[in-house]
Amino acid sequence: MTLRHLRVFLCVCDEGNMTVAAEKLHIAQPSVSQTIAELEEYYNVKLFERLGRKLFITIAGQKLITYARHIVNLSKEAENVMREINDNGVIRIGASVTIGTWILNEIIRDFMKYNPNVKIISEVHNTKIIEGMLLMDQLDIGLVEGKIHSPGIVAKPFMDDELVLVCSSSHSLGKQKKIKASKLENMEFVVREEGSGTRELFESVMFNKGIDWQIVGVYNNAEAIKNAVADGLALTVISRLAVQKEVKRKELEIVEIEEMDFKRNFLIVYHKNKYLSPIVTKFMELCIAYTSERNVDVVK
Repeated sequence: MTLRHLRVFLCVCDEGNMTVAAEKLHIAQPSVSQTIAELEEYYNVKLFERLGRKLFITIAGQKLITYARHIVNLSKEAENVMREINDNGVIRIGASVTIGTWILNEIIRDFMKYNPNVKIISEVHNTKIIEGMLLMDQLDIGLVEGKIHSPGIVAKPFMDDELVLVCSSSHSLGKQKKIKASKLENMEFVVREEGSGTRELFESVMFNKGIDWQIVGVYNNAEAIKNAVADGLALTVISRLAVQKEVKRKELEIVEIEEMDFKRNFLIVYHKNKYLSPIVTKFMELCIAYTSERNVDVVK
């Protein structure tokens, strides 16, 4: 069994078709079939079931996928580490939307001042997608605002955050500044998409308080949510970081809720089997230092 066997196996899994996998790998289709047959003989299991023209991965094949991905990617990492000279390298970073919008770029900018030869590739998605990418070894680390549900992911807090109830300046709640939680009963909200850490926390707190509410909009970015709220379409609960400018300009109002809070931690996350190179470790250390030294001008 070689790395080539595993690469071919993973390509067939990803494409779901041996002919397509062969084209992608630039090899003949019989070579792909032979490679899979050799793997099945080596492990003495069936990796795929062929029903008609369709290919279905077996339970044994599903178990092999995780190991194969890590073996192949560890091989790539070993090559990258061996080639690192004078802190050269690549870091693949994923961030959830709140962090990616208001924090990530500043951290990357500060890191690049002292590590100009490092290449950083960043992606912004919701927490659920970032978690999936870590499991697929498509990212080195993630910076997320939501809960991690996989036992294969290590999560370490690096910054405190708070969600706040926000309404337009013309909304009746905006004049009150502080309300009882019961005031939110049957109120209309615009929220983030499924898989968002912000939405998960909001729904969890509202459920625990026994408050019924209504969704009138689902958006995958904070700007769209803020615009909808500013136009008086609904309420929202969003990171305090995200609305500082709008509150100062009196476009939005933050309303306190008695005996109810939406506090959380931002998390540094990575796969438990991930090799953390010196460069990645240095970036993680900067994230922690950045949040301990940063004086955020948060609107109270």
